[in-house]
Amino acid sequence: MSNHTPTPASDLVMETMIELAQCSKFHRIIVAGSDGVSRMSALHSRGYKRVSTTSTCGLPRGQYDVAWVEWRQHSIKSLETTLQWLVHFLAPASALIVWTDEPMNHRALGSILERLGFRIEVGTHCEHGLAMAARRLDANQQAMAA
Repeated sequence: MSNHTPTPASDLVMETMIELAQCSKFHRIIVAGSDGVSRMSALHSRGYKRVSTTSTCGLPRGQYDVAWVEWRQHSIKSLETTLQWLVHFLAPASALIVWTDEPMNHRALGSILERLGFRIEVGTHCEHGLAMAARRLDANQQAMAA
């Protein structure tokens, strides 16, 4: 296993994603992206112990509360394909946090998330990319029924 020394930009991305996710250390988190293993380690060191990567997550059965997708230097089409696969791992009231370093249009990403059944809660442009937080649309319906 290689040692990963976080860069200030990497730390900023991590802080932004933690803030957007608004999850507790008890939530189950799945991390997707090329830097998933180091993100999982960084989250473990911050006390988030229920974290898996897409390579260690098992079969999709709606078991995760939060998905973090860190997308670097890939097309929006490949991001959409990954998200279509990933949503099957998420519980009905789950959150999806997507960060990308590509200068993609926030409307294009928002459109993808909406087609997958998510409502965008917040998005932010930062020096190092674009981040969006979304929740499943059916989570709102469950909250209103309760």
